[in-house]
Amino acid sequence: MATLIDLAESPVRELNQALHEAPSASWRVLNPRGAHAVACGIRDNLTVDVEGHVGYYCAGMNQHATVTVHGNAGTGVAENMMSGTVRVRGNASQSAGATAHGGLLVIDGDASARCGISMKGVDIVVGGNVGHMSAFMGQAGRLVVCGDAGEALGDSLYEARIYVRGTVKSLGADCVEKEMRAEHLAELAELLKAAERDEDPGEFRRYGSARTLYHFKVDNSAAY
Repeated sequence: MATLIDLAESPVRELNQALHEAPSASWRVLNPRGAHAVACGIRDNLTVDVEGHVGYYCAGMNQHATVTVHGNAGTGVAENMMSGTVRVRGNASQSAGATAHGGLLVIDGDASARCGISMKGVDIVVGGNVGHMSAFMGQAGRLVVCGDAGEALGDSLYEARIYVRGTVKSLGADCVEKEMRAEHLAELAELLKAAERDEDPGEFRRYGSARTLYHFKVDNSAAY
C-alpha cells in the first residue's frame, strides 16, 4: 500500500526528506496545488504518484525513481535527471528535462520552449508539440516529438538525436534533416514503446547536427 503525504498538511521539505529516507517503496502525494520542487533528489527505486499540478523543478535530479505527475508541470520538470522515469500526464512548461543526463521523461501533452535544453543523455518523448529552441545545445540523448516543433529546433546541436512526427517551424543553427535508416526506425520504435505510445515510426523525420559549429571557422561566423 502506498504511503500518503498530503501537501495541504505537510510542507514540501518534509515530503522530500521522507522520500530521501525511503521507508516505503510506493508513495502518493495529495494536493500539490502547484508546489515547487516536489519529489526532488530521489536516489532510490521508488514509485511516486503526484495527484495534481506541480510548479517548477518537480522530480529534479531524479535517480532510479518513477515519478508520475497526474496534472501539469511547471518550468524544469526532471531537470538534471540521472536515471529513472518521470511522466507528466498533462502539459509541461519550458525547459523540461534541462541538462538531464539519463533516464526517460515522458510528457503526454505539450511541452513549452526549450524542451531538452542542453540534454546530456536523457530520452524525452512528448506526445504533443514542443516550443521554440527545443534541444538547444543538445549534447546526447534522444528527443521524440509526436506533434509539431516550434522555431529554431536543435539550435547549436551536438550529438543529440531528434525525431519529429509533425511539422517543424524552423531549424536552428547547424541542425539539419537526416536520413531515417533502419536502425533509427528500430530505435524510435523502442522509445515509443517505452513511453506507451502507438505512433508509427515511419511517420517521423530525423534531425541532427551538421557538425559545422564544433570548431570556429571564420567562414561560418554568421551562424554563431
